[in-house]
Amino acid sequence: MSQFLSTRSKPFIAFTLTTLLTLYLSVSTCLARDNDYQRLPDIAYGPHSEERLDVYKPSNATNAPIIFMVHGGAWRIGDKAARKVVNNKVKRWVKRGFILISINYPMLPETLPLDQAKSVAKALRYSQKHAINWGGSPEHFILMGHSAGAHLVSLISAQPRVSFDNARRPTPLPSWLATISIDSAAYDITHIMTKPNPPRFYKRAFGNQPNRWKQVSPQHRMSAKIRPFLAICSLQREDGACEQAESFTNKAKSFGTRATLLKVNLTHSETNADLGKRNHYTESVEAFLKTLSPRIAMLLAQ
Repeated sequence: MSQFLSTRSKPFIAFTLTTLLTLYLSVSTCLARDNDYQRLPDIAYGPHSEERLDVYKPSNATNAPIIFMVHGGAWRIGDKAARKVVNNKVKRWVKRGFILISINYPMLPETLPLDQAKSVAKALRYSQKHAINWGGSPEHFILMGHSAGAHLVSLISAQPRVSFDNARRPTPLPSWLATISIDSAAYDITHIMTKPNPPRFYKRAFGNQPNRWKQVSPQHRMSAKIRPFLAICSLQREDGACEQAESFTNKAKSFGTRATLLKVNLTHSETNADLGKRNHYTESVEAFLKTLSPRIAMLLAQ
């Protein structure tokens, strides 16, 4: 009997798996059509296995503004395809004619935050180079990151003339419109690390060498006017996130930057997951986006 089952079940299992796969692909295609967007997954922007990005684009994208998204996860975990990272942002903005690029990057313990920033910069340069191929506009990039990802995009934004590569004469990154930093408490690493008993995940990320803390602090790296900057912080955190964001935006303003601080009564996770939902929070972020270009304002008016 067992032999009968083993020989007869193999073609049945194969048929079932084939049928399920066909059904899955059909449903996925229908969903893509219903939402009128395409997902281009796992595009390599560098040699490391984690240097990959996903592109979510309207099917008929032409000269589309691009949101360049960097996930969080304490510089150690996280993924570009996580629901909280992409779902509501795709539903809200790709539907209105934006492209969303969500990236992965090498993580701790293999790769330290400063080198993670180099990978993010590499992904940005690659994305701007290939934007036209996806129907996007290289001149209409908005950097966005959450948590550790917010730290990385803030670090790049604080010193945009440095490409964060290893060249002797680094080439400045191409220009972008603005940066949206979602609930980072890591603008001033020196301040964090000199407190009594800093959180363990900061110790793992930034070590015990004070000369390196300034290198990874957006607050210390900024020395001139930067591109428009929106810092979002959670009022429900007790680790000084809003204080750090306010200090950073105030310094940016002192150089003539158009820097805005948005305090929201959401959890750290909700500042990411709820962005793109129909709520006052999303509307506040879109009010900032509308000031960046007439094309963006037109798309968001739909």
